[in-house]
Amino acid sequence: MSAVVRRAWQWLTRRRRFFGKPSRRGLPWRAGLCNFGVPFGTKTMSNDTKTTNETPAVDPATAAAAGPAEPAAVEPVATVAPEPFTAAQIADLQARAAKADEFWDRYVRAVAELDNYRKRAARERTEAIQYANESLLSKLLPVLDNFEMALNAASEPAASAESIKTGVAMISGQLRQALGEAGLEELDAAGQAFDPNLHEAVAQLESAEVPEGQVLHRLRKGYRLRGRLLRPASVVVAKAPAAATPA
Repeated sequence: MSAVVRRAWQWLTRRRRFFGKPSRRGLPWRAGLCNFGVPFGTKTMSNDTKTTNETPAVDPATAAAAGPAEPAAVEPVATVAPEPFTAAQIADLQARAAKADEFWDRYVRAVAELDNYRKRAARERTEAIQYANESLLSKLLPVLDNFEMALNAASEPAASAESIKTGVAMISGQLRQALGEAGLEELDAAGQAFDPNLHEAVAQLESAEVPEGQVLHRLRKGYRLRGRLLRPASVVVAKAPAAATPA
């Protein structure tokens, strides 16, 4: 057995002798043998040992014979009288107080104005959303009046189909003008190349007169609002005719 192993074995033997057999929950400390923070082998102070900080006991009979203890003399505290303010200091304080009142009044007014501005802005934003179509509707009202007049004229026995057709055409032009002023644009797809961003292909037809990939017929008009597509135009796209099979 080497010297290192022998020393380790001796240390474990002494450790078991003083602290007992180790358990699963740790080593049981023996009272008086080891304390936290105290080196091993140092004698600790027992409960019977009196410290020098303890107050000695006083016999009640002796304390009664001696009488009440005289209070210790208290030294008087010197009071310093405050110096009076000068006229210049008083004037300066008054000026500062006046400025403080003025600033406070301006602050209160600014807060009230800001609150009123927020309420007014919220109310105007709500009204703008509610009445956003006011201008467009005011332009459509004459068109509605003309439609009612056309219906009344068509109900008369003496009304002719030609006059009714002319009146409806005038109303249609008036409606297109009102919508155009609002920013509505009509998409002209007839005879143009098929554009998937503007056109919606409904069908394909063979055609020898129109090149392949070009709009052959327009089934429904498309519209844009100030450059933004509202509805694509429904079209029929031409395709090359199939080659004739030999007989």
